[in-house]
Amino acid sequence: MEWLQWQPLVIYLLTGAVVGVLAGLFGVGGGLLVVPVLTSVFAWTLGDNPHITHLAIGTSLATILVTSLASVRAHHNHGAVDWTLVRSLAAGIFMGAFVGGWSSQFIPARELAWLFAGLEAAIALYLLLAIQPKPHRQLPGPAGRTLAGAVIGFLASLVGIGGGTLTTPWLVWHNVPMHKAIAVSAACSLPVAAAGTLGYLLGGLHAEGLPPGATGYLYWPAFVGIVVASSLTARFGAKLAHRLPPKPLKRAFGAFLLLLAAKMAIWG
Repeated sequence: MEWLQWQPLVIYLLTGAVVGVLAGLFGVGGGLLVVPVLTSVFAWTLGDNPHITHLAIGTSLATILVTSLASVRAHHNHGAVDWTLVRSLAAGIFMGAFVGGWSSQFIPARELAWLFAGLEAAIALYLLLAIQPKPHRQLPGPAGRTLAGAVIGFLASLVGIGGGTLTTPWLVWHNVPMHKAIAVSAACSLPVAAAGTLGYLLGGLHAEGLPPGATGYLYWPAFVGIVVASSLTARFGAKLAHRLPPKPLKRAFGAFLLLLAAKMAIWG
């Protein structure tokens, strides 16, 4: 029985270790993996709690804040982060992420899971089909970047995936090189995670039936286990990203997203 009590912590630590590598490798905060895993673990440990999906997403965003810091530091050490581009997107991302996190309280859990799955599947197909942008396409001006950042922040925060999952394809679509796009996306995950976590925390403060160890839609035991492991492994993913060629990297990312999309659509 004692071992059974430690099972969730072991799963959180293993999840965090994998998330850290993925955060550095793909420039994502790790929510793509954290949310599906946590919904399954919470269904086992918390029973038939109506807030499982919201808790998984809110906790995911909080872990992304720590994971992204480690990932950004590693990419910055490689000189790959275009901080001017990051700043031009950050304000819109922060505003959109807060609205997305706060408004999650009005969306039922099952609909959130379907939205998560649909978003993942769309991005996966875009990457796997290798749709090429027009050679002359360039990034929009300040207003366009702010608007794009707001949309990215809103959607990413709402489903708890950080910002890299949407920012990377958007940048590549505007002919930003893959490795640079991954590094910028890792940095853009920070405002998504900060604002989204705040939104989910405030949105769930008055929710009834939250389990012990939760503050709003943030479940602390899972947060601690994941960030301890992910902060140690993120730098290895970043090193690997700079050694791999862009095409296999993009296809591997797409295949990974498609698998997780199927999991969320079928099982939540």
